[in-house]
Amino acid sequence: MAEGNFTKARIEAYLGRAYTYEEIRLANDGLPDSKNYISYWNASVEKAKPTEDQLIALKSEGDAIIQGKRVKFKRRKNYGDIGDQLDMLYKDMLAGKLDATGEWAKTIKKVKDDNPKE
Repeated sequence: MAEGNFTKARIEAYLGRAYTYEEIRLANDGLPDSKNYISYWNASVEKAKPTEDQLIALKSEGDAIIQGKRVKFKRRKNYGDIGDQLDMLYKDMLAGKLDATGEWAKTIKKVKDDNPKE
């Protein structure tokens, strides 16, 4: 069985949610070209352990989850420090610009525009 389709994102797509290490564990043998496999599937998880074919069918959904996480990571990195954001908001408030003309709104819009969810 080609076990390379056992990826975290495809399993999240299969479940329809994120999961914890206590519920499901992936492993591989650590050798070059080794593939992931499900080493632990908690019986209390709401679905049965997926088959290879089920996970193959979830490739596009898994890819979309990965892309969404990449965008979220980039946005979080580019939003900057929350203290700096609060300072921008405070200055915008004092300037009467708690709308799209404020520096905070323009900064956040640029980050979102530069990193679209697609």
